Amino acid sequence: MQNNYSIVDAKLEDLPKIVDIYNSTIASRTVTADLEPVSVASRLKWFEEHSADFRPLWVVRHGDEIVAWLSYQSFYGRPAYNATAEISIYIAESYRSKGLGSLLIGKAIEESPRLNINTLVGFVFGHNEGSLALLKKYRFEEWGHLPRIANLDGVERDLIILGRRL
Repeated sequence: MQNNYSIVDAKLEDLPKIVDIYNSTIASRTVTADLEPVSVASRLKWFEEHSADFRPLWVVRHGDEIVAWLSYQSFYGRPAYNATAEISIYIAESYRSKGLGSLLIGKAIEESPRLNINTLVGFVFGHNEGSLALLKKYRFEEWGHLPRIANLDGVERDLIILGRRL
């Protein structure tokens, strides 16, 4: 991968681009359970739940452009799970299949000890072969399979829970 990508903490002014990238994945029905685009205003609380030293939200910059992002989310919202975090990765359409998912997962694994995280989890639709392969490449294992839990335009879809102990 070229060295002209940088991963930095997201700033509030990055939120519109973060939302644009997220919304660009909705129509595929493979990445998110949202069925309609979300608004910047609706994601403000979510944005504010992130912090650089506990649950980061990173953006990947290519020059001045934000081309991908990764978020850590608390798992299950109870203090006993603080050492576990769910990660989510979203990549702008024109930057997919260029190694940015690997770049972000590598960074997430590397930074987890600093964040006092010893377990990462990902929730991926069973038909999202690319994301499943990416996580498995980084030694995430299938820890759960929820059959036909999501309804995407009348098609029932499975959700796969993948995890990795660090």
